[in-house]
Amino acid sequence: MTVSVSEGAVPVAAPVSAAVGHGRMPLIDALKAVASQMIVLHHLAFYGPMTDWTQLLAPGTVEWFSRHARMAVQVFLVVSGFLAVRALAPLGHLQAVNPGALLRKRYISIALPYVVALLVAVGANELASQWMTHSSLSTAPPDLWQFVAHALLLHGLLEMESLSAGVWYVAIDFQLYALLLAVLWLGQRWAAGPPRPTLPRQPWAAPGLVVTVAAASLLLFNRDSGWDEWGVYFFGAYALGGLAWWTCQPHARGWPLAGVVGLVGLALVVDFRERVALAAAVALLLGVSHARGWLYRWPRNPGVAYLGRISYGVFLMNFPVALVVNAWFTRFAPADPWVQTAGVGVAWLACGLAGAAFHHWVEAPLRRWRF
Repeated sequence: MTVSVSEGAVPVAAPVSAAVGHGRMPLIDALKAVASQMIVLHHLAFYGPMTDWTQLLAPGTVEWFSRHARMAVQVFLVVSGFLAVRALAPLGHLQAVNPGALLRKRYISIALPYVVALLVAVGANELASQWMTHSSLSTAPPDLWQFVAHALLLHGLLEMESLSAGVWYVAIDFQLYALLLAVLWLGQRWAAGPPRPTLPRQPWAAPGLVVTVAAASLLLFNRDSGWDEWGVYFFGAYALGGLAWWTCQPHARGWPLAGVVGLVGLALVVDFRERVALAAAVALLLGVSHARGWLYRWPRNPGVAYLGRISYGVFLMNFPVALVVNAWFTRFAPADPWVQTAGVGVAWLACGLAGAAFHHWVEAPLRRWRF
């Protein structure tokens, strides 16, 4: 199954922990919960085949989820950047003593459950291929090198066939984290160096470098889909989340925020992109909620919070589970629009249940391991 950003394969949330510092952030849980469900519905609508029947009953709805629900990935990009900056450099300078150890920890936290999910995806593809023939199926079982490339998060850069929809975003998330970490480290080195007349020491060097790379992303790289396998293509949205943390601190001055708004405005004037506008709106929401203090208080809903916690498990499990349900209904259920649409509902529910099971039995135990 060949998957690319430009062809509509939608990225889904890579792991983003809201449990940083003092407890969880209900607003971020809510954003992740809604966005993850939108991604599941997008995959169901985009790949079919059950929704091919549903389209006979509700063509506009299926078309909307197929074309537009993938925009929810911008939520995850902004939230990831917001939490990464909050953890790595809440005051504008890198706090880590050993950035390499942080990068290794990030890779392990992402890759271990992801590799398990890849094995599930391979098995699901094999099972589904016994019941149907469809373009959403991989053409052949992966060889060892293809699987290793996926595990090392290099499959997109090597232009290999993806083993599951959306898995490229795991690699992008890791690239973005590594890029942010490198930029913060360079800023710290600049700020800590001896002042010179031509290059004075700057305490806000790291945020300045983040803004510079974000501007390059928004004004250059994000306008060329040829870069969509590289983190720099998405760094603008990711950085907007981090800049929301920095510029919307309580009692912060207004001019840094005005500069960020100006950058976004310029990017939209040069080339209006709905994804950039949505990312800016999410960043503004996070920034305002952070400045006003209700980021940690609203909304208080246990069900929404739970869906936010299991969003990575839902991401990893949704496509293989939906593939099997699609195959079963294709093989054994009547070729009737109402029956097949009921199958879409079954698949949606099954994706959530599988994601919850994966979170509790695979993801959470693996995160408790020490390496």
